[in-house]
Amino acid sequence: MPPVARLAPWSAAALLSLLLLAGPAQAAAGAAAAAAAVPWWVWPLALFLVCFVMGVVAVPAGIGGGTLFVPIVGGFFPFHLDFVRGAGLLVALASALAAAPVLLRGGLGSLRLALPLAVLASASSIGGAMLGLAMPANVVQILLGGLVLGIVVLMAVSRRSEVPLVERPDALSRALALHGVFVDRASGRSITWQVHRTVPGLIVFAGIGVLAGMFGIGAGWANVPALNLLMGAPLKVAAGSSGLVLSMVDSSAAWVYVNQGAVLPMIAVPSVVGMMLGARIGAQLLGVLDGAVIRRMVIGLLLFAGARALLKGLGVWP
Repeated sequence: MPPVARLAPWSAAALLSLLLLAGPAQAAAGAAAAAAAVPWWVWPLALFLVCFVMGVVAVPAGIGGGTLFVPIVGGFFPFHLDFVRGAGLLVALASALAAAPVLLRGGLGSLRLALPLAVLASASSIGGAMLGLAMPANVVQILLGGLVLGIVVLMAVSRRSEVPLVERPDALSRALALHGVFVDRASGRSITWQVHRTVPGLIVFAGIGVLAGMFGIGAGWANVPALNLLMGAPLKVAAGSSGLVLSMVDSSAAWVYVNQGAVLPMIAVPSVVGMMLGARIGAQLLGVLDGAVIRRMVIGLLLFAGARALLKGLGVWP
């Protein structure tokens, strides 16, 4: 049973002590001593500011706030990784929910496209969350670092088409009416879209759900390539619909962490508030920003955070 499952109601002092448990066992004493020298209110304030910036860049990049939150906060803040992953799912959920109304009104998010994919991903994310909580923190750090570096490679080498050519939708896509029209504010054009390869897309999203629940990072990094490259959705529709999928998948996995006591208000509340405010700005910028600029910035952040998580799990960089 993971350590978070044995938590009882705590006092303020006990809560601060739990927040200072971070990293591998051999580095815990040094990390706690360094964190204890900082006033307690610095950490919630720092979380708020960092998450605000993450929210601004995560929505235009279509990756979800949790993809940035878990490796960055888990690597550079003195919190146990179980608590970071629990908060990461709530952060990704808040980011998606804050952006969803703007995306739907602008036609950049398709609820009809997101729903069938989210059903499978939500179910598999519950199993992923249970598996992640059962593993030691340093093992999860190593796997997380490897996954984040893999995301960097995927984002760097993948060819994304702004409006992929889908000559003919498949039978399931037609039956579910997975098509629509959106107005690209950057070019002023009205673009009609449809998708194909619906069955492979459903299978891929089931696997994405497992990873989302296990690492608490959301799955926008995988949602967008799957929707854009595999199923043929326009890039901006893929980014917008990714947020809708995240809002359903992360809410399922988050309940596992809540039930196991792996969600602390001191971490979750400032993170969620900062992410929601930043995500609303990011949603407004999605239609007008150059996606390539945001993408390059996100790749740089993930490369640094992924290397930090991997080295921390191996005990090289405590």
